[in-house]
Amino acid sequence: MSWTSIGVAAWVVLAVGWYVIRFSFARRAKRARVAASARGTAETVRMAVSLTGLGILPGIFAATRWPRSLSYEPSALQIVLGCIAAAFALVLFRLTHKALGKMWSVSLDIREDHKLVTSGIYSRLRHPMYLAFWAMAVAQALLLPNWLAGLSGLVGFGTLFFLRIGPEERMMEEAFGDEFRAYRARTARIIPGIY
Repeated sequence: MSWTSIGVAAWVVLAVGWYVIRFSFARRAKRARVAASARGTAETVRMAVSLTGLGILPGIFAATRWPRSLSYEPSALQIVLGCIAAAFALVLFRLTHKALGKMWSVSLDIREDHKLVTSGIYSRLRHPMYLAFWAMAVAQALLLPNWLAGLSGLVGFGTLFFLRIGPEERMMEEAFGDEFRAYRARTARIIPGIY
């Protein structure tokens, strides 16, 4: 088995793991009523760009190896580092979903009786789920030895992150006021002590 095949197989495990973790929370979240939402055309475009980079393009490569002209031979170290990043991403992804519980939402929504989650993984980071997605994008770049499929996750998710983080924090400040402002003052967005 080649390192490319191992990397692709690990990426498939990452994608399936992501789906399995998210599935049960998505079902539960549908039952919770939305009190306020910032969904709209801009959010739909951001989500579509992210899905293309983290799902569609790498999925096409995993299934067909297209585009072959942009592929290269990966090193063993690259694939091992990709597997470590994937494992970190999935663990963090699970912790964030568990901490959020019924407050979780795929988009910019405030639930009825929404509580600001500030414990567990959220005690030091305001957006650990975004860190999990960054780790997934890095894992994808390492596991898929193709310049398009590998790097598309960084571009796709990066677009979502940088265009969404501001509106999301403004929405949280409007919903939770001083409680969110105090929380924001004592936490980092995604990297403790840095950002």
